[in-house]
Amino acid sequence: LEGYVEDYGVELVDLIGQPVPYILSELERRIEEALTQDDRIESIRDFDFEINKNKINVTFTVVTNIGELQSRLEVDI
Repeated sequence: LEGYVEDYGVELVDLIGQPVPYILSELERRIEEALTQDDRIESIRDFDFEINKNKINVTFTVVTNIGELQSRLEVDI
């Protein structure tokens, strides 16, 4: 699923410089909203956030109609 979130048009640039708690909640909401537009995706779960200086690494599980996929996204903060 590398690049999958970007393919669905999730906007992340406006999160740069925002408080980290806000970024984390928005990332989860925006990723879920973007990916669940696809009828094959049933849910998004198991979000995990790792903060490294000016980046957040997000990992999550995408539950589809054919199984589960692990995905990772790196976001500048």
